[in-house]
Amino acid sequence: MVNIHNVTVTFGGEDLFSGITFKLSAGNRVGLVGKNGAGKSTLLKVLAKDIEHDGGTMAFDKDVKIGFLRQDIDFVKGRTILEEAYQAFTEIKELEKQLDAINNELVSRTDYESEAYNDIIVKLNETTARYELLGGYNYKGETEKILQGLGFKREDFDKLTDTFSGGWRMRIELAKLLLQKNDILLLDEPTNHLDIESIIWLEGFLKNFPGVVVLVSHDKMFLDNVTNRTIEISLGSIYDYKKPYSQYLVLRKEIRDQQLKEQKNQEKEIKQTEQLIEKFRAKANKASMAQSLIKKLDRVDRIEVDVEDNAVMNVQFPLSKQPGKIVVTAENVSKNYGEKNILHDVNLMIERGSKIAFVGQNGQGKSTLAKIIIEELEHEGNMKLGHNVEIGYFAQNQADYLDGEKTLLQTMEDAANDNNRIKVRDMLGSFLFSGDDVEKKVKVLSGGERNRLALCKMLLEPFNVLVMDEPTNHLDIASKNVLKKALLNFEGTLILVSHDRDFLQGLTTKVFGFKDKVIKEYLGDIDYYLEEHKMENLREAEMRTKVSSEKDLTKKEAYQAQKASSKEIKQIKNKISKAEKEIAKLETEIEADDANLAANFEEVSANPDFFKEYEAKKKKLEDLMEEWELLEEKLAEIEG
Repeated sequence: MVNIHNVTVTFGGEDLFSGITFKLSAGNRVGLVGKNGAGKSTLLKVLAKDIEHDGGTMAFDKDVKIGFLRQDIDFVKGRTILEEAYQAFTEIKELEKQLDAINNELVSRTDYESEAYNDIIVKLNETTARYELLGGYNYKGETEKILQGLGFKREDFDKLTDTFSGGWRMRIELAKLLLQKNDILLLDEPTNHLDIESIIWLEGFLKNFPGVVVLVSHDKMFLDNVTNRTIEISLGSIYDYKKPYSQYLVLRKEIRDQQLKEQKNQEKEIKQTEQLIEKFRAKANKASMAQSLIKKLDRVDRIEVDVEDNAVMNVQFPLSKQPGKIVVTAENVSKNYGEKNILHDVNLMIERGSKIAFVGQNGQGKSTLAKIIIEELEHEGNMKLGHNVEIGYFAQNQADYLDGEKTLLQTMEDAANDNNRIKVRDMLGSFLFSGDDVEKKVKVLSGGERNRLALCKMLLEPFNVLVMDEPTNHLDIASKNVLKKALLNFEGTLILVSHDRDFLQGLTTKVFGFKDKVIKEYLGDIDYYLEEHKMENLREAEMRTKVSSEKDLTKKEAYQAQKASSKEIKQIKNKISKAEKEIAKLETEIEADDANLAANFEEVSANPDFFKEYEAKKKKLEDLMEEWELLEEKLAEIEG
């Protein structure tokens, strides 16, 4: 569908990337990754023909349709959600106007036998056939299905788009793209404004999309679940492999390790040849041999190792002072926006040192409760902060509060106090803004770079309770990993609003699920919440069936059911026992591989099949552990 050859893009007099070449074909689902500022969004704009490239060629198949999810959108005021979503069907809407006009004309005419009347009938048939071919009788149902998949409720459909936040309007724009039947989808951070349930729905949609998908995302789990190919932009070059992100990282490391090994061997051979040349030069009868070796060296194709950009942030969240044991107490807290009730009689208590995630669909009150905790919103009920509590707050749109006309250095110095003003350059350096970077204006930074600056600025104030609302939006994967590590090491209390499953895994020890004005507490991380949440939804559907069937059981049926249940329990226990034996065997093998790798790295890594088998064992162990957990849960449910 697309052929990119030796494309170069220059920005500010310097090449953002140069001489890049790749091809996109139907079925490719490409994760476009790289550090903030590497040029990912720029490359999408080049593919969408929004901006010109400075060198090279781009060839597209004839009549190829491209849909591009931009970060900046502009809706016409006065349209409802449905009306805006229907804008995806421009030809269908035009055909509807034509059909209305034709039918109105037919109603007013009486010359049924005339040639003109017959021409109108022919035109009606042709227009109707085209309308049907384009899906004119199905598009409304399809629109509602996709809007619901992206989190909208039926009662939202007739509301004006003006009444929704930027995040929800972004969902409408995404819905339009998915409805347009494009051949190529270019998606710039599509998950930034989606909740976890909508992200899971979008994963399913994109996996079944028959055309080309190129998406910029810093959501590792989303990339792994959707993509089958990864293109990384790094230091002006691209690395292209037909693997999803995590597999790509493993493969690229193996390739780089092999390159290093081959380069080392080549350098050894070159050194030996150079020593021979020096030795032969001194002897007249060996001079010709020396010249031959020199020519041989000149012909050697020097092995290059892929350059890696290993620069990462250095983030630490110091504890300002030790607060009291209870840091936040909420009693009957409610919040209304006009007639709309968001939170109702919320009661909770957060202890010092807790690490809590707020999750749930957008509009359920997660950000609202966060703002109530930091005393930014008025509310009903009592919200009380504990003794010595000092709150640090990172808003979902924190980067929007930065003044675009200020330089990075001015931004930090203006927010600093007398005690930390002298440290601002060092702080900027730790967030990868060094040298002349600090004199750049904020408005030229990418979304991820602005988020890094906002995080850096937040550290100018002391805190022992950290409230963060979607802090990973726009951050590249390396920066997210650094931020996660810093939050794990933070000794204070963490309240985190996030939809990023990979980021939340193992980070929080408690999840507050927000749904229908009720907040439910889950004692575990995001994986535990998702599993429990799924089970709760299944139980709701199954409960009535289970109750009615139990009432109708006769004694004989009850005995047969009990007998079947005992047989099932026995079968499950056998499966659990078998799984446990296999798990123990695999763990022993992996431990032996780890020890062998540590003791004989070069020898072991020289075997091309070692890492493939090693990863296969780890994947099998992971699958077995998951199977074992499901079997244990099923056993507990039956026995209970």
